Parts: sequence; structure tokens; C-alpha cells
Amino acid sequence: MDKLAFVDTHVHYYDLRHPELVYEHWKPGVPHPTMGWKLQKLAERNYLAEDFVAETRNANVTKSVHVQAAIGSPDPVTETEWLQEAADRTGYPHGIVAHADLRDPGVATVLERHAESPNMRGIRDFSYGDYLVEPDFHRGFALLETFNLVSSLSVQWQEMEKVRDLAHLFPNITIVVDHTGWPEERTDEYFANWKRGVAIAASGDNVRWKISGLGMGDNDWTVDSIRPYVLTSIETFGVERCFFGTNWPVDWLWSTYDELIGAYTEIISDFSRDEQARLFSGTAEEIYRI
Repeated sequence: MDKLAFVDTHVHYYDLRHPELVYEHWKPGVPHPTMGWKLQKLAERNYLAEDFVAETRNANVTKSVHVQAAIGSPDPVTETEWLQEAADRTGYPHGIVAHADLRDPGVATVLERHAESPNMRGIRDFSYGDYLVEPDFHRGFALLETFNLVSSLSVQWQEMEKVRDLAHLFPNITIVVDHTGWPEERTDEYFANWKRGVAIAASGDNVRWKISGLGMGDNDWTVDSIRPYVLTSIETFGVERCFFGTNWPVDWLWSTYDELIGAYTEIISDFSRDEQARLFSGTAEEIYRI
């Protein structure tokens, strides 16, 4: 059977030599706040769109969505412009999820500048504090509807009630939960809490679920160890509301690209061809309009 077309919905390209882009999470000499020094291996090289295309040549990757990598840059629009130049040059990425401080009173201007790049599709704002319930965050979040942008959230099971409430407050904004809700542990108790969180998030009709980044909480992962997280996600959200991504090249620290795509393929091998296609490409193409 022919290999499924794959839309990779979570990739990071970066150029550590760029004079205006800062990569706080993996710049040399600085440990990541949760993954420590392991991420330093990413600082040993640049990872450009051309590198991604070469590395994924056997995986039938037809499109990609870039999620902000240049954390700490003076102007977040610089990364979007740099990525649009890469897309114009190579065809990748097809969609850009950029950074903007949604709590900034002047964020509308930032969003307007982002929107000048034709591949712009969404915003990820890590923000700070209990931001999901803060009125100043909500004020900026509401602008995503004006600019037809997707919200990309990095949240864990403990925050899923707030995600659901945010979805109810802004029913016309598509909210994507990144990295499978970022499950940090692999214990029965944690899984039960995580599973409950997935169900809570799914009660927001406009919430979508990205299955990605599972290596970050399971550095020695196997097909069997990630299978419950993949299948529970699909069982809860359905193939119309969830989709795959890789978190590349971060998850390169724990596997090859082909190994990860092979694992996804094996886990959903009993699904219909149409269902597999939804998870590998169809749902993502709808969400990101690519």
C-alpha cells in the first residue's frame, strides 16, 4: 500500500547565526527550563527548511506547519518574515504559528504585521502566571478571530478545565492543544489524570488535539509506551478533531523521523484508510488552511 501523505504540524527551523533571532530554549550554554541540558544538542547545528526537507525525504511529508522557535527575540515578526522567505525559497513551511504577547495592549499591531506574511496561520503565546483566565490575555486572544488565526496552547492536564472555559468564551477561535497535552510522566496515576484532562478539553467544541512531542516525557519511548496516549487521544477527539505532528527536531533527540512516523503508522494500522488520512493530513489541512 502506498505511504500516506503526511502533514507535519509541529516543526522548528532555526538559524543560530541570525543577527535578530534569539532561541532561548536551546541557545548555547543555557539549559531548558524543563528538559535541562539535553536540548543543548540542538545548538550544535542550525536546522533550516532545507535540512527538514532532506531529512524527511522518505516520509512522504507533503506540507509542514512551523511553530515558534525564536523565543526571546526583540521582534517576533522577524521570525515570521524569515520563515516566509524560507517558504518562498523551498515551499516549506506551508503554515506559520508565530509568537505574540497577547497581553500587550499593542498586540493588534503585531498581529497585523504577522498577517502580512501569506503563510501566517496562528499564534502560540506561552505567557506567564495564570494567563488562561486573565482579562488582559482574553482581550488579546479575542483578536485571533479578527485575523482568522488559530490558537496554539502548551498546556497540561491540570489546565484543561481552563482550556475548556476559554473555548466556551471564544467559540469562533480554533484552539489547538500542542504535544498531546504534554504528559510528563508514565505512571498509571498520571495516565488516569491525563485521560480525564483530555476528556475535559474535548468538551470544548472548538478545541483540537495535536498528537506530538511524546518523546519529551518518555525519552526511551517505544510503540507500546506511546500507544495508549495516541489511541486515547483519537478515541476522545475523533479523527475529525485530532492529528499528528513530530516536534522536529526536538524529538530527534530520542528517535529518527522515520521511526516516529513508523510508530504512528503501526498504531493506527487497524483504522480505515480514510481515518488514517484524516490523522496524517486531512484534519491538519482543514485547521491550518493549507
